[in-house]
Amino acid sequence: MKIIKRSHSEIEKEVAHGGSGARKVYATNNHIKSQYFDAMTYGYLPAGNSFDWHEHKYIEEIMVVVKGSGAVYDDERDYSYEPGDVFIYPTNTKHKITNNSDEEHVMMFVRIRV
Repeated sequence: MKIIKRSHSEIEKEVAHGGSGARKVYATNNHIKSQYFDAMTYGYLPAGNSFDWHEHKYIEEIMVVVKGSGAVYDDERDYSYEPGDVFIYPTNTKHKITNNSDEEHVMMFVRIRV
């Protein structure tokens, strides 16, 4: 197998979460042959928007905040976030990510199948 290089500038931005945000899909299980890897994405959350309530069935998700300060919610509490924070969402956990600021927020996501 050879190294795969994908340039950020050449990866298309696509709509995510019903249009509330966007993402660039850096890698999928088509790039990495692990039976557990699902995807790695670079997410954009515009000012004043949310990745509304959702859950990932049979997927664990890791989120690293790259830019921005906002809030993450689950069914028990809310958590503030800032650059460098890491969140781990267990499978089937309903959550929401909110940007109440005046600037776009950026996150990296890694999704793992269980």
